[in-house]
Amino acid sequence: MVLNLEEDGIDVYKALASETRVKILSILASKPATASDLAKELSLTKAIVSRHLKELENANLIHQSHNYKSEDDRKKVYTLKVDQIQINFPHRIYMPFKKKTSEIPLGLYSNFDIQPTCGLASQSATIGQFDDPRSFVANQRVDASLLWFSRGFVEYRIPNMLNENEKPELLELSMELSSEFPESSNRWPSDITFSINGIELATWTSPGNYSDVRGKYTPDWWDSSFSQYGDLIYLRCSHLNTNVDAVKMSDVTIDDLHLNDSPWITLRIAVKPDAKNPGGVTLFGKSFGNSPQDIIFNLYHSDTTE
Repeated sequence: MVLNLEEDGIDVYKALASETRVKILSILASKPATASDLAKELSLTKAIVSRHLKELENANLIHQSHNYKSEDDRKKVYTLKVDQIQINFPHRIYMPFKKKTSEIPLGLYSNFDIQPTCGLASQSATIGQFDDPRSFVANQRVDASLLWFSRGFVEYRIPNMLNENEKPELLELSMELSSEFPESSNRWPSDITFSINGIELATWTSPGNYSDVRGKYTPDWWDSSFSQYGDLIYLRCSHLNTNVDAVKMSDVTIDDLHLNDSPWITLRIAVKPDAKNPGGVTLFGKSFGNSPQDIIFNLYHSDTTE
């Protein structure tokens, strides 16, 4: 779960502002439980526990699971809905610059060359057939909110909105992604390479492909044993270097990209043939995973006439 400090998350902050609710989360982190189970363990009445569970449900921290059954089928079984909470603070470092933003839907790739396992899914259904690369040219691909492949690349062409008098200062990409494993495996590293306009910026190693808890936005119809969420990463290319989540990845700078020379910007996300850890890619859009976004492309710039 990712919270923007200035925009949302009040229900989550309120839900966590209770020692009892934090204890309930701690219990559910180790095992599913009913309200009666929790009341017994916490030495509280079921009515009090039920009120706390309602607060946690409203904050999307827990949910009623259909994968577990109690001894009495009429009792609701609760499990965690997220396994981490990330707070995004305002980016004051970028205040001197102006920003142009593009949100890129996962299915609007301009080019691809992928190998199975692979597939696409929208908020309501799979698109085409699992492990059939032909599904990647289906008309419904524009609705994709989940995309995965084991080898190859997808490429996106982004309009370059810079004017002649605007100098690029920082390129920032954010996306939620994981490696790709049939069903899922929390330990399945994959070297994922990001390129802009044919220039490799960074290779980031995804630790795994996760299904230990359901993604906050993952639709109910999607099987719980399949990929549920990924890591939300931030790739930044400045005048100094390229980093992912503040860890330097390469010496490539924004000046090396010559962004003013083209009316568009091409982003490639790839698992290269010579990758040390060729574990595939899974991309999560706004209707899957823990982050309500597709691929976010921010370009910070200064005005040379000022």
